[in-house]
Amino acid sequence: MKKITTTEDLAAFCQEAAKRAYVTVDTEFLRERTYYSKLCLVQLAYQDDTSADAVLVDPLVDGLSLEPLYDLFRDHGVVKVFHAARQDLEIFYVDAGVIPEPLFDTQVAAMVCGFGEQVGYETLVRKITKSELDKSSRFTDWSRRPLTDAQATYALADVTHLRDIYEYLSARLAKSGRSKWVTEEMAILEDPATYQADPENAWKRVKTRTQSGKFLAIVRELARFREGYAQERNVPRNRVFKDDALVELASTKPQSEKDLGRSRLLLREARKGDIAAGILHAIKAGLAVKPDDMPKLDNARAKLQVNPALADMLRVLLKARTDDAEVAPKLIASSADLDALAGGRRDVAALKGWRRDVFGKDALLLCEGQVGLAVRGQKVVTVAL
Repeated sequence: MKKITTTEDLAAFCQEAAKRAYVTVDTEFLRERTYYSKLCLVQLAYQDDTSADAVLVDPLVDGLSLEPLYDLFRDHGVVKVFHAARQDLEIFYVDAGVIPEPLFDTQVAAMVCGFGEQVGYETLVRKITKSELDKSSRFTDWSRRPLTDAQATYALADVTHLRDIYEYLSARLAKSGRSKWVTEEMAILEDPATYQADPENAWKRVKTRTQSGKFLAIVRELARFREGYAQERNVPRNRVFKDDALVELASTKPQSEKDLGRSRLLLREARKGDIAAGILHAIKAGLAVKPDDMPKLDNARAKLQVNPALADMLRVLLKARTDDAEVAPKLIASSADLDALAGGRRDVAALKGWRRDVFGKDALLLCEGQVGLAVRGQKVVTVAL
């Protein structure tokens, strides 16, 4: 195995990779103590019969630049293959504003090919390559140097087996005519908005049942402060204060550090200094929000008049259609999506693109009373009414 520790060696490898149809990519990172992931290792491989076809790139080495890799990511002539790419892509986007294109995620492709929902890499290795992975190094500290032989072997396996998985899945997709399905799914991963954590919208992730505009205004200001503070100092947002403490603060509305000291849920470090000042300022700003500018929860789905019988029929139809198509049901529609359809909503993903062809068209006919469901042998079918 080859370890790359210089920009020159990385550039040479990427120049060779650029001559191939695809390159497989994986990363090892840490995120327990930081807001942004700390990149500790990059694994790369292309299809070849030489010992130089798979490498470990050490981004922690002083002086090594990942720019040659980013140039490869920008090369539209080479497919970049990942498994469960979301967190890997976030790292590269945050570091350099780069999103690899064209992109192929084997987890998504496996769901389209009938391997089940959120199928793991180890499962694909076992089913497609008939190999077993040694996962003993999975939870090691990837920031420590030197890497052990076991760590290096584990890390390389994440891109060497990925070549066979990609070739198998891409061939299967081409044969079934479903390559465009995966291309549609990649649009979300290729969208920069997927990786942008906007402090202005951070409050929407805080779970609360309170509908009060004034309460939600304070929640918004506290969440905005916390997100900005965590990003600026690169610490996990829960290290600033947790959601339950945020909700408590929005309820009690402390006005001084002495008031903060009475909080049951606020971390001790947050009761003084910069965090305390930020909390008090956020509460003051929330209280000053005018009624017209107060946030509102999106209760559209909660107010739906869902027909439970129709929702159940949609679930039966989804199961039948995904069994026929050999595709994971949740890739087409979630339980919430089915309830929304049964309640009259028509803005769900199941009614667009390839999902409409597999399920959405019949789902609409079922909702409109134009078809019913019947059993013929071992299959559920639609019948015209």
